[in-house]
Amino acid sequence: QVQLVESGGGLVQAGGSLRLSCAASGRTFGSSNMGWFRQAPGKERSFVAAISWNTGITVYADDVKGRFTISRDNTQNTAYLQMDSLKPEDTAVYYCAAHRRPIGTIRQMDAYDYWGQGTQVTVSS
Repeated sequence: QVQLVESGGGLVQAGGSLRLSCAASGRTFGSSNMGWFRQAPGKERSFVAAISWNTGITVYADDVKGRFTISRDNTQNTAYLQMDSLKPEDTAVYYCAAHRRPIGTIRQMDAYDYWGQGTQVTVSS
């Protein structure tokens, strides 16, 4: 089992940066792919980025590609989401999640078994 706690959210001006962290407890973090999702008010939760547990391969949603960077430190049981060049439309609650299904499902929300409680990111114009 994996328990996840996000931190690092806050209020930032457009063009600014934030770094989200996702601290994991449990012995299976090192063998879990990790993903970040977000949910804006009135919208469905959507995929942002993910990183594999072993190869470090990363995938991104098109609207964050080139601006966001996902990484992980298995020695610290922590995943990160570096967010640069933030836009007002990036405003959302950001969730990290752990994935232990086939890698081809890594963009699918229902393929993730464990979720954090979320952290609010607000980007002002």
